Amino acid sequence: MLLDIVAGFAIAFLIYLTLNGINVLPFIVMAGCAYMMYSILYRSNLVKSPQKIITSNQGITFDEIGGQEVAKNELLEALDFIKNFDEAKKMGIRPLKGILLTGAPGTGKTLMAKAATSYIDSVFVSASGSEFIEMYAGVGAQRVRQLFDTARSLAKKESKKHGVVFIDEIEVIAGTRGRHSSHLEYDQTLNQLLVEMDGISSSDDVNILVIAATNRPDIIDPALLRPGRFDRIVKVDLPDKDGRLEILKLHTKNKPLANDVDLEQIAKETFSFSGAHLENLCNEAAILAMREKKKEINQKHFLEAIDKVIMGEKLNRKPSEEERRRIAIHESGHALVSEYFNPNSVSTITITSRGQALGYIRQIPDDDIYLYTKQYLQSQIAVALAGAVAEEVLLGDSSTGASNDFEQATILARKMVYSGMSVLNVVDKDSLPSEKLHEVISDILSEQKSAVKKLIEEKRDTLISVVDYLMENERIDGEKFRELLNTSQVA
Repeated sequence: MLLDIVAGFAIAFLIYLTLNGINVLPFIVMAGCAYMMYSILYRSNLVKSPQKIITSNQGITFDEIGGQEVAKNELLEALDFIKNFDEAKKMGIRPLKGILLTGAPGTGKTLMAKAATSYIDSVFVSASGSEFIEMYAGVGAQRVRQLFDTARSLAKKESKKHGVVFIDEIEVIAGTRGRHSSHLEYDQTLNQLLVEMDGISSSDDVNILVIAATNRPDIIDPALLRPGRFDRIVKVDLPDKDGRLEILKLHTKNKPLANDVDLEQIAKETFSFSGAHLENLCNEAAILAMREKKKEINQKHFLEAIDKVIMGEKLNRKPSEEERRRIAIHESGHALVSEYFNPNSVSTITITSRGQALGYIRQIPDDDIYLYTKQYLQSQIAVALAGAVAEEVLLGDSSTGASNDFEQATILARKMVYSGMSVLNVVDKDSLPSEKLHEVISDILSEQKSAVKKLIEEKRDTLISVVDYLMENERIDGEKFRELLNTSQVA
């Protein structure tokens, strides 16, 4: 703002001089020199700015990280080469120069880097990829040099033999070179990082280990991934059910739990949750208990917290009675078909508005699923279509509330085609005509829609009883839902 005001006054002053017949060229030259000096000083200040996070004692150990046993073991093996340097040297083993941690956000990559620091008793210098890039050429490269120099000097100051340089979101500066044709600062910064990692020697007074984290390993430049730079690529996956249970136990150690809390059930219901999600879940459950002025956290608080983490906070908006009934029919249709294809899969049905959803059902698989069969994909398509079909059967037409369901069903049908599970058998998705793809997907969806419509018409009375209960109570848990189904079948 100040610079703009000064520039405005300067331009006005030059115009005034020109109108009075005074030569303004010397003033323009002086202004240009002043601006160059300002730019040089400002750029120098940027280059010399320190990294935001420099610490030498993190206090975090691998015992505090749960649900990542495979990644922890692979990382620990690499760190042992540094910790037991003399023994490794006798075997002709060189210390690893770099370890790249890849995985979804919130899986604990940064925590693992800090735990590694404690494990090998080293200094820890951290920076984010976004801290290296500025509008001025050469700033990023200079900051990379400073990062490594800081690690070495800090280690010598604290009389340590090892230093860890941690770069979070490394994809910002390590993307494939040539992508930024109009901004070579990215390439220069990456080139400097390559040079620094090549310069790491086991004969140095301080052994530097570079640990980097990213959730976009697909865009990392291949030159950085070769052995001798990043020697190990450790995948930090989303935790499985046992891993989620371990993480839940860690995050509930300092929380008063009621006797009815079943962490195994919560772990089962939180498929695809990351460690960060699970920490947030435990925190939200505690907040809900405090709101109710409870001294302990009950199972119901955890179950509601799962809904909140997935969907968001409850909304104040209240649909009309007619809309509420349509929503209840829609969600009951999803639940009925889900329970038919996968018994005991429904955890919760609700018509309470949360986030962007007017209502929803939550399913729980018997176990974590990583490979999908044709039968499973067909059942999931049927579940996705069931809401709209239930509206058509009971109300005569469907609504816009099914748009996301149709989108999900289409994605699943496309996955079936590309996996060779359609009438086309094995296909090349790059050469498959879009018209043919559309035709096959439509056939898959039509087939499942017909099967769902037949099922819902057969279970019409059961569906109505579930809808009536939802209209009165707004929510049904899985056990109560199955009780309603069994009662209707007996009747």
